[in-house]
Parts: sequence; structure tokens; C-alpha cells
Amino acid sequence: MRIMLNGRASEIDADTDKPLLWILRDDLRLVGTKYGCGQALCGACTIHIDGQPARACQTRIADVAGRNVVTIEGVSGRVAEVVQATWAKLDVPQCGYCQSGQVMAAISLLSSNRKPTDQDVDDAMSGNICRCNTYQRIRAAIHEAAKLLGA
Repeated sequence: MRIMLNGRASEIDADTDKPLLWILRDDLRLVGTKYGCGQALCGACTIHIDGQPARACQTRIADVAGRNVVTIEGVSGRVAEVVQATWAKLDVPQCGYCQSGQVMAAISLLSSNRKPTDQDVDDAMSGNICRCNTYQRIRAAIHEAAKLLGA
């Protein structure tokens, strides 16, 4: 089956029911997308499918045939650059395990809403769990990124 992965056409030979997370991590060695819970509850495996955040652990490879999939390794553009730079500037990560999913969710939010309120941030990030409890730094980084993006 063929998917667009990080801007390039990719042929995937796998069982159609296999979760995309394991295709990315095991077959393609794109390990930035993390396994957290396997039930789409924690957000560690957040990717973008056709520009929208999705959980790779519960997305079958068959579900993305012919679609555009972007992982943390493939994010690009002004919003992605600003979010990643702000994350580093404000020292958001502690252990870092959840951060690829957090960054992917933040990029999605700021791509559609350049002036998010605290409630907008909470709503967009609600499915992303940070066991180190860096939520205040995450919110601050999103607001700082919004300012830098000209909100």
C-alpha cells in the first residue's frame, strides 16, 4: 500500500490491520513517535494525518492508504519551526517522553488558531498526558509561539 509519509511517497508491505505506530517505529525506524498506552489515551503517539492530529497506536495502516502522514521527524514550515524553537527556549521537556506528541498537538493548534486562549490550549492538548507535569510550561510555550507567529 502507498502512503505519503513526511512528504515522500512510501510503499508499505504489511498486514492492513497493523497499527501505524508499529509500522513507523519497527518497520521504518521512525522512533520519534512514542508508544505510551496503546489505547489512544495519552497522546505520546500523536501524528498528523492530512493535517489533523491522530493517534498512531489506534490507526491501522489501511486507514492511511493514499493519505498524507507526518511524524515529528517530518514536521516543517514556520509553525513547526516556531513551536520547536519555543519548546527549547522555555525548556519545556523534563523527561521528554511525551514531547513529540505534545509538539505535534501544539503545531496542529497553532496552524488553525493563532490566538489561542487558555481554554483553547487546554482543549487542544487535553488528550496529551505529561507524567512530569510540565503543563504550565507547555501552555507558556504555546502562547509564546503564538506571539512569535504574529497572533
